[in-house]
Amino acid sequence: FDGKLVLVTNVADLSASEIVTRYKNLADIERGFRVLKSDLEIAPVFHRLPDRIRAHALICFLALVLYRVMRMRLKASGSSASPKTALEMLRRIQKHRATIGERTYTGISKTTPEQLDLFAVMSLPKP
Repeated sequence: FDGKLVLVTNVADLSASEIVTRYKNLADIERGFRVLKSDLEIAPVFHRLPDRIRAHALICFLALVLYRVMRMRLKASGSSASPKTALEMLRRIQKHRATIGERTYTGISKTTPEQLDLFAVMSLPKP
């Protein structure tokens, strides 16, 4: 079997092409978990209450969906940036808030041309 992949299954009601498709989808899901652990930096969190476990799983799922949407939009725009690179650039944007006396002032750090390009590619309003 040198250079070949052998898939064995006990599911009889699928065609060979459907089995291959499902196998490839499994690999995509596994890549998603790697993204959660590395690019999105989601560390293991230990919850005891069922509601918190479900909430944590939902947040992880939504983070992965947003990551994939970002990847899709970057690719469609022809951008050479990866989602990981884009997130690193966007993390540098900071919101500032200062209270002097009774007045509160807010502002956002100056954005770079690359960051502004990312907002355009993602169809998001500029900060």
